[in-house]
Amino acid sequence: MSKVISGISMSLDGFVTGPNVTRETQLGDGGEVLHRWLEHPDPEDAALLAGMGGGAGAVLMGRRSYDLAEGDGGWGDGGPVGPVPCFVVTHTAPDPATVRAPSVFTFVTGGLHEAVARAKAVAGGKVVAVHGASVARQCLAAGLLDEIQIHLAPVILGDGTRLLEHLGGPIPLERTQVVATRNATHLRFTVLGPRGDARP
Repeated sequence: MSKVISGISMSLDGFVTGPNVTRETQLGDGGEVLHRWLEHPDPEDAALLAGMGGGAGAVLMGRRSYDLAEGDGGWGDGGPVGPVPCFVVTHTAPDPATVRAPSVFTFVTGGLHEAVARAKAVAGGKVVAVHGASVARQCLAAGLLDEIQIHLAPVILGDGTRLLEHLGGPIPLERTQVVATRNATHLRFTVLGPRGDARP
């Protein structure tokens, strides 16, 4: 069965972007440091990235993430990981004529659970990769996330978009991997059920 996994870069004080996110500055003011491990990887960063690539069978994302990148054609004719099917959680679907890659993007207006179910159905046993902070946070709060990967950058941003807030209570995790490099500390956690077991 497909696992739902979020992988995201984060500052030491919990921000996944700086303030003032725009189409031109999608990581906000000062947020580009969060992706230093991607743009200037050490060998350990590169090895970890290579292990992550190609494993997604579907992508789950929010409408804001879609609008920010799609507005300037940031993904070309694909999505965040190329031509992999991408399910966008939204209240209102855009005009189909405005969608750059209609064979890639499906807009789900029936809520988060429906979007996750549809993504899993097409993932073919591969990972459903969660793109963006909002949907990752919603999946975590709803008990729909199987694993979370945090790429902790050595920086304090002070402001921006937080990942882990308003989750509604303790969520037990099991740390399964730690890889420390010059650019980031890569942390991997399994999301556990209320009894401390891995979710079915």
